[in-house]
Amino acid sequence: MKEIKIDAAKTVPFFNNVDFCVGTGRLGLALTKEYLDELEFVQKRIGFKYIRGHGLFSDDVAIYQEYEEDGQTRVEYNYTYIDRIIDDYIRLNIRPYLELGFMPDKLSSGTQTIFYWKGNTTPPRDYSMWTDMVVSLLGHLLQRYGDEVRNWPIEVWNEPNLPGFWYKADMDEYFKLFKETYTAIKAFDPAFKVGGPAVCGVKEDVWIRSFLEFCQKESIKPDYITRHHYTVESPERVGHYDYSLLEDSNERISNLQESRDIIDSFEEFKDVPMHITEFSTSYTPKGVIHDTNLNAAYIAGQLSRLGEMNEEYSYWTFGDVFEEQGVPFSLFHGGFGMVAAGCIPKPTFWTFAFYKDLKDKGRECAHKDDNSVILRTDNGYAGILWNAQRQDMDLSIILPVTADEYTLIEKTVDEDTCNPLKVWHDLGECANPSKETVEIIRSSANPAVKSGILRHDENDSDQSVRYSVKIKKNGVIYFEISVREFKPDRGYDYERVLNGAYPG
Repeated sequence: MKEIKIDAAKTVPFFNNVDFCVGTGRLGLALTKEYLDELEFVQKRIGFKYIRGHGLFSDDVAIYQEYEEDGQTRVEYNYTYIDRIIDDYIRLNIRPYLELGFMPDKLSSGTQTIFYWKGNTTPPRDYSMWTDMVVSLLGHLLQRYGDEVRNWPIEVWNEPNLPGFWYKADMDEYFKLFKETYTAIKAFDPAFKVGGPAVCGVKEDVWIRSFLEFCQKESIKPDYITRHHYTVESPERVGHYDYSLLEDSNERISNLQESRDIIDSFEEFKDVPMHITEFSTSYTPKGVIHDTNLNAAYIAGQLSRLGEMNEEYSYWTFGDVFEEQGVPFSLFHGGFGMVAAGCIPKPTFWTFAFYKDLKDKGRECAHKDDNSVILRTDNGYAGILWNAQRQDMDLSIILPVTADEYTLIEKTVDEDTCNPLKVWHDLGECANPSKETVEIIRSSANPAVKSGILRHDENDSDQSVRYSVKIKKNGVIYFEISVREFKPDRGYDYERVLNGAYPG
């Protein structure tokens, strides 16, 4: 059994920004009901501040338009759909993290596209027309939504170090895009915050260092540096699905620290924040691990440490309305979302909900290790425990206290208590289940809640309570231990209620 003894005087660093931002499928999907239902479900329980997705300037959102007049091609902008999308975001108390991309077909310099929905990933044929479109949009948003728009983060493009996302992964061309865009936005209104380069996976260290060298040379100071963070080896494709092995959690955190160290190696960029604008385990929308309890437990470990070197981080994505590789064939298909169709929360949803609870209720951090983070609260403790292993883990936590009795509330998500994937499997893996079947699966997708009373042992030399728990494999547990206020009504005897009515 592993034992943790909490020191009443000790605090440890812990930075919890779990609710800053969440990812989404392309923005055009926000015009659909299922998408909005899933986002509303997530917002009611977690409440993210920002939402980031591709396709702001793609043709399905229809901002960039051309028409012929007097023998000339003229440009106009159509904000009908983007207004509708952002209106719904604001209704759900979330704001856009503005990823500037992809290229409108009529403004593009080439025909290369990516994904089922064919987002154009070539540079603009005319940079002044690109920056006019960007600045015009910001002006429109300011007029419609007011001063708060200046607080909406802006990121220039997505993963330009990958040739599918940026033609030939041309570094110099991306740096030109960034400079032209950054300069135009700051000239329009310097209050806007602009970052990049949003790199992922391939030569990240080279790109980030070269990007900062370019910015240094051009006297540009990005408001934050952005990159992505995925934690699996290359997948094996079998039918419609991708199977991957997880990488070592600590090694992935070290990779993020390397990026932080590169930024800090430049004197003028030491104070520049780092944003992880996408993170998850698998980087494919068919990554079967996304639907599992293992995913929830592994992400719990990541969330305990992401704030060490990143001011902000954004999980990819909130829901399974997502079409990069086509319309999904089945309910559980390895989608990125923390919520499946029918607003069925996957286990990872609860990892985020637990970290949000910890943020709301905790004060300073009393303990953190590879399987736990424990915070002091106003009247006790709250914590998250996880076990991304193949075997169960027994844990005993000794907590210094000031009162004689404490109430324990424990919420458990593991393969036995909260496993909608298993229920779906047991029901036959129906690709498109009926409403009744969806309701059965959804009813299996909530944490098991347990309560108890912890009492100070009068024989202990130190006043403390002991909380002992078994964390099953791939399990995540949220607990609160708070001073018990026992105020029974006159005449009510709990033990007699339970045991006093047997016949004879």
